[in-house]
Amino acid sequence: GVQTCALPIYDLFHMGVGLVSSVGLAWMHTGHLDSLPRLLPFMRILWYFPWVLGRIFQSGLHLSFLILHPALPIDPKLISYNTTLRDRAAINMLGNSITLTPGTVTVEVNSQDLVVHTIDDEAAYDLTSLRFESRIMGVFEETHGS
Repeated sequence: GVQTCALPIYDLFHMGVGLVSSVGLAWMHTGHLDSLPRLLPFMRILWYFPWVLGRIFQSGLHLSFLILHPALPIDPKLISYNTTLRDRAAINMLGNSITLTPGTVTVEVNSQDLVVHTIDDEAAYDLTSLRFESRIMGVFEETHGS
């Protein structure tokens, strides 16, 4: 007869749990438990990613609508945006989140001033309504004006 060999099933969930567990155990045994406060923003970033992926998906649908619309109702413009974020990593995350979102591109970052190209007002809404900034403040535990 034919013999079959049962291969273990590898799926992303179990591989991810294994990766997080092994990295966590290795880190715990390095004697660096005092660095936990620096790791907390990284853990909060994991909660930010699903939200930003949802925004990318919604913006992709909106951009698809604009492209497929017979009248091509775009209104491209450059927006000058001053952020209240102070942490360089937070400002970098803001610029990258804007660029990853279809219909918007961060053209320039100079300290706390960003220049953003947007295809229309709806594409710029997450930026102008402070949705991106407030989510990123939650990751880095900043408050407006601090």
